[in-house]
Amino acid sequence: MRINQVLIGFTLTLLLQATAARGDYQIIQVAAGLNTPWSVDFFANGDYLVTERRGNLLRVKPDGSTTKIAGVPATYFAGQGGFFDALIRSERDAIWVYLSYAKGTPKANGTAIYKARLEGDTLIEGKDIFWAKTLKDTPQHYGGKLAFGPDETLFVTTGDGFDYRESAQDKQSELGKVIRIKLDGSTPQDNPFKGELSERIWSYGHRNPQGLAFDTATGDLYQHEHGPKGGDEINLIQRGANYGWPLATYGVNYSGALVSPFTEYKGTNQPVTYWVPSIAPSGFAVYRGDAFPDWQGDLFVGALVDREVRRLRIEAGKVTQQEALFGELTARIRDVRVSPSGLIYLLTDGPEGALYRVSPK
Repeated sequence: MRINQVLIGFTLTLLLQATAARGDYQIIQVAAGLNTPWSVDFFANGDYLVTERRGNLLRVKPDGSTTKIAGVPATYFAGQGGFFDALIRSERDAIWVYLSYAKGTPKANGTAIYKARLEGDTLIEGKDIFWAKTLKDTPQHYGGKLAFGPDETLFVTTGDGFDYRESAQDKQSELGKVIRIKLDGSTPQDNPFKGELSERIWSYGHRNPQGLAFDTATGDLYQHEHGPKGGDEINLIQRGANYGWPLATYGVNYSGALVSPFTEYKGTNQPVTYWVPSIAPSGFAVYRGDAFPDWQGDLFVGALVDREVRRLRIEAGKVTQQEALFGELTARIRDVRVSPSGLIYLLTDGPEGALYRVSPK
């Protein structure tokens, strides 16, 4: 590892400590008392859909009241397992919910996607449209982030299972991947790999991806993932590309031993940016709203360790500016989303999590 790479990795670009004046925005609590919330999405009527990792799907009203949605699948709630992302999509005059979650048993579990129609506050006609074909016996590193593609497809991240990191390089394994499927769970014919297990893979060489977001203006797909001790990454995801884990990484094992002697490796893509030490990224959004015109095209990443959100300016494919925001919440940020009206929503982590709205002041 070259010394200049290490130094660059500490910041990559100038980290600005909340240069935006506090008066530029206001943060309002929408709901409190959420038990380990994981993701938020938006109903057309102004309600919110929130997952709690222990296996609850909630409808949250603008006044902060919550209702449990019935008909959810049973989940493997252990370690890092449970409910992850939930996205809403209108199809054929119906509201459909796509839910990623940990499915299985202690000896055989993996990331799954449940699709169901929402009628009132009940899921009906539900079925799994994806379950990782490579199961594991560890309750860690599921990924589970979802993003709708621009072409009637669905992308989902899977983690490497922690103890199975070499599987991230194996195209016959669905661990440590970005997966692309159709909305009914079938496999698109233009996916890059063919084979009994590999046909759903879009990219590989990932560790524990906890963020996935499309830039609706450019069509670019961004992903971020946790490194081990250091080496958190943001990647620009490309069809069929290898992102290096564990062949190349800017992090080391938690013991301090090297994962790999390489930070770059032939045939693998370098990250757009990385962090040493780790910020533990969680939640991801590309801002394309009208409420904050100065933030057009910027990336927003929750930072669990630093209890803030990082705003990154991208120019010509490179990060030119990085800013710490919303640290006044002094809370671990689990999810970051942009609403259809262009406001930013934050979910805080833990047994007393909360949903916040960020709007212009």
